[in-house]
Amino acid sequence: MFALAKASPHVVLFQRPSNYEWISVTARDFADDVVETAKGLISLGVEPGDRVVLLSGTRYEWNLLAFAIWSVGAVLVPVYPSSSHSQVQWVVEDSGAVLALTETREHTETLEHLVLQEDGTPALASSPSQLRRVLEINSSAVQTLKFEGRQIEAEDVYERIERITHDSLASINYTSGTTGNPKGCMLTHRNWIFEVRALLADGMGHLGHPGTRVVTYLPLAHVLAHAVSLTLIVSGVTQSHWGDTKTLTTALERFRPHLVLGVPRVFEKVRNAAYNKAADDSKVKGALFRQAEATAIEYSKALDTEEGPSRALKLRRQLFDKLVYSKLRAALGGQVEQAITGGSAMSADLAHFFRGLGVPVYEGYGLTETTAACAVGFEDQRIGSVGQPLNGYGARINEDGEICIRGGGLFTGYWNNEEATKQELVDGWFTTGDLGEISESGHITITGRSKDLIVTAGGKNISPGPMENILREHPLISQALVVGDGKPFPAALIALDDDELTRYKLDRNIPASRSVADMATDSALRGEIQDAINMANSTVSKAESIKKFWILDRDLSEEDNELTPTMKVKRNVVFNRFADEIAKIYER
Repeated sequence: MFALAKASPHVVLFQRPSNYEWISVTARDFADDVVETAKGLISLGVEPGDRVVLLSGTRYEWNLLAFAIWSVGAVLVPVYPSSSHSQVQWVVEDSGAVLALTETREHTETLEHLVLQEDGTPALASSPSQLRRVLEINSSAVQTLKFEGRQIEAEDVYERIERITHDSLASINYTSGTTGNPKGCMLTHRNWIFEVRALLADGMGHLGHPGTRVVTYLPLAHVLAHAVSLTLIVSGVTQSHWGDTKTLTTALERFRPHLVLGVPRVFEKVRNAAYNKAADDSKVKGALFRQAEATAIEYSKALDTEEGPSRALKLRRQLFDKLVYSKLRAALGGQVEQAITGGSAMSADLAHFFRGLGVPVYEGYGLTETTAACAVGFEDQRIGSVGQPLNGYGARINEDGEICIRGGGLFTGYWNNEEATKQELVDGWFTTGDLGEISESGHITITGRSKDLIVTAGGKNISPGPMENILREHPLISQALVVGDGKPFPAALIALDDDELTRYKLDRNIPASRSVADMATDSALRGEIQDAINMANSTVSKAESIKKFWILDRDLSEEDNELTPTMKVKRNVVFNRFADEIAKIYER
C-alpha cells in the first residue's frame, strides 16, 4: 500500500462519506491517514505482537484501522459486529487483546466490563482479560488516536514497518468449530500477500487496476471479504464501503461496480427481487420473467455442450436480453464484468441463470485456515464445481474422502490450541473436513461435510452443537437438530420427550390420546419450545439464531437407526428421513 502511494499517489483507493457527500481518498491520502492513526496506537503503548480487537461493520475506518494496527507491528483480531456478548468476550480473553476498537455504543458496552481497572484487574473479576482500553469509531476513535499520537514521529511508524517480516503474525481470525469455543487461526503477513497474489494471478488480474470500481459490503471480519479488499487496495482499485445490505441495490446503481463479491443468498435476493417486481406489476410480466429465466438457464447449459446454443435459442436470448436481462444488469450497476461467490454452495440453476443473462458468477472455495479462497472457477468454469486450486495452492483427497489443502496461504496453527493444530495440520496439509472429489482436470467438487458445521446461504458458519446442547436442557426436548446448510436461515428439528409430554398433558387436562402431530400446533406447547429457542439464540449472533422450528411427530430412536448405541444422533440419517419436514420449514 505504501509502495502504491509512492508510485501512484493520486490513484483513488476509496470513496467515503463525509458531511453528507462522498469524497475521494487517494493512495497518498490513505497512507497519510494510516500513519497518523498508527502514531496514536504507539502513543497508547501498543507494542509489536500485541493483539488489537476490531469490532466494526463494513466502513472506511475498518480498513484504515486494520492497516494502522499492522503498521505498528500489532496483530489484528477482527470480530463480526453481530457477535453475541459471550462470543466477543471469548475472543478478547483468548487472544489476550490489549486494545479494542469498536463501532457502536452497544459494542463498547459489551466490552467495558472486561477493561482493566487502575489496580490492573478486569472489572469482571473472574475474567483473564488484558484489555486496557476501548475506543469507539462513532465516538471519534480515529480522531482520538490522531490527537494522542501528535507527538509521535512518522519515522517511528516506518521503523515499526521495517521490522515486520513475512513470518510476522498479522491476524488471528476466529472461526467456529464443530464443538466448543471458536478457534483462532493464526495468519501471517506471508499468508495474506500470498492470497492476494493468487487472486490476481488466477482471475482478478484483468480487473486489478486503477479505474475499476467495487462496492465492499460484506463484513470485513470475514476472511474472504478482507482478502478481496486487500487485493483491491494493492491493485489501486476504487472501493466504496456500504454497510447496509438492505439498500445494496442503491449502492450498486450509484457506484456501478465492475466486480461484485457475494454469497449465494445475495444473488438469490437479486433474482427474487427482480421476479417479485415483475410479478407485482402484472401476471404477464411475471410469466415473462419465468420464460426469460428458463431461457437463460437453457442458454448457459448449452454453452457446456459441444454444439453450443442453437440459432433459435440465441435469438430467444437476444429478445429476453432487451426485455429482462438488461434490467437485471442495470440493477447491479450496469457495469459488472465478474461476480464471485463463496461461503456456501450456489444452486446450479441460479449459477446458470446469471451466466445466461451475461453476469457469470464464479464459485470459490476456501476456509479461514487457507486465508480465504484456495480454489475458484475462474478458468474453465464448470457449474457445480468450485474450480481448480488457485496459483500456489494444492489439493488432494485423503483416504477418508476429505479435501486436504496446502500452499503459502495455509495458516500456521490455532492460537493457544496446539492439540487442534496437530490434528488439523499434518505434513503440511490441512484437513478441511469437507468431503469432495477432484477431477482429472483438477476441478474440485464438494460432496458433503465430515464435520457438522452448517453454512447458511448467506455464508454464515454455524456450529450447531452448543445450541443443540442448550435446547436439550429443556425437559420437553429429547433431541434437537439445527438445520440450515445452504438455506436462508438456521432452523431446528425438535423431538419431544415422551414422558415429559405425558406430564405436560396431565398438568393441562389434555387427553392422553392426543397425538404429537396434533400437539405440534398447540400455542402453549410451542411457547415452551420457543422459550428454549430464545435461550439458545441468546448465546449466538443474530445471523446464527434459529428462526423457525418443526416439532417431529415422534422421538428419535436407536431402533430406527437414528441414534448410535451411545445415543449420538446420526445426522445424515435424520436429515434424509425428515427431508419433507425440513423443506416445509422453508416453504412457509
